[in-house]
Amino acid sequence: MAENAKWYVVHTYSGYENAVKTSIEKFVTNRHVEDMILDIRIPMETVTEVTDAGTVKEVERKVFPGYVLLKMVMTDDIWHLIRNIRGVTGFVGTANNPIPLTEEEVLALGVEKHEIVVMYNVGDNVRIVDGPFATFTGVVDEIDAAENKVSVIVSMFGREMPVELELDQVEVLQ
Repeated sequence: MAENAKWYVVHTYSGYENAVKTSIEKFVTNRHVEDMILDIRIPMETVTEVTDAGTVKEVERKVFPGYVLLKMVMTDDIWHLIRNIRGVTGFVGTANNPIPLTEEEVLALGVEKHEIVVMYNVGDNVRIVDGPFATFTGVVDEIDAAENKVSVIVSMFGREMPVELELDQVEVLQ
């Protein structure tokens, strides 16, 4: 069942996000539905605030006040139970049809991180396997794992040019 899980957005009363998350966690353990509701998140960000007195402090703030993200397998029973938790006003979507987030939306929100293992280093000869430069070969010039970018020097029209790609668009030449 877990492979069918998708991210859904639950709308809550403002300020009830933590209470809703706690209630869902209790519901999951009490009803033994750990295989149906896999993850519960309230997206937070750290913000630096400067007060009137000039002091600087870092504060945790909700990115989307009034919303809780759930990775779950949607069934009628689960929908009904989540919908009736105190503080929940509904799912994002139509009245009785919650719409899951797309993979692009999940990645953009930073809810799930997809870790890519880089099997090459700076100076290695690589082949580009995806995108407009597919089948080109080149030399790795720079790797930025945090930004999911790699710079490869390719020879095009007799000139060497840097091409910026995603980490999984290149593979080591054998």
